[in-house]
Amino acid sequence: MEIALKPLGSTDSETTEEIRKRLNHLLGCPVRMKPGFDQLAYAYDSRRKQYLSSMLIASLNALGKERDEKVLGIADVDLYVPRLNFVFGEADISSGMAVISLCRLRPEFYGLPPDNSLFLDRATKEAVHELGHTLGLGHCSDAKCVMHFSNCLADTDLKQAAFCGKCRPRVV
Repeated sequence: MEIALKPLGSTDSETTEEIRKRLNHLLGCPVRMKPGFDQLAYAYDSRRKQYLSSMLIASLNALGKERDEKVLGIADVDLYVPRLNFVFGEADISSGMAVISLCRLRPEFYGLPPDNSLFLDRATKEAVHELGHTLGLGHCSDAKCVMHFSNCLADTDLKQAAFCGKCRPRVV
């Protein structure tokens, strides 16, 4: 298995490279940067002032992927799905495609001082979580497991960047 990271829109290359390194270490498989796409306006909902994550996944899917490759798009815009106020990310298990948003993972989004270490930890956890879905995992009831659903940022901060003992063996 190989993971392709694809920047979507304006994303900081230093941030995406750090996420790549962390995923490589945590997942123990090749993680490569690949071209994404710049234009995201088609996914923007002006009423919500957010981007529909499933449309970004569909665009990733249209780009295609290699055999045995999982794809993670990294966007720096606020994402949503229809029944939720926002999402940190979304995955499509059948296609092996996922997307995360960096937007709400930054402390400054909430009026707090920047904390790059905390931000990168959060981004890594959300990346591993969505990639876990592409590997066939659902949500886990263990609040410390990376596959636990993050309803809010406190949930993301509480969990670890690793699969729990129940989820780890189920990674296919």
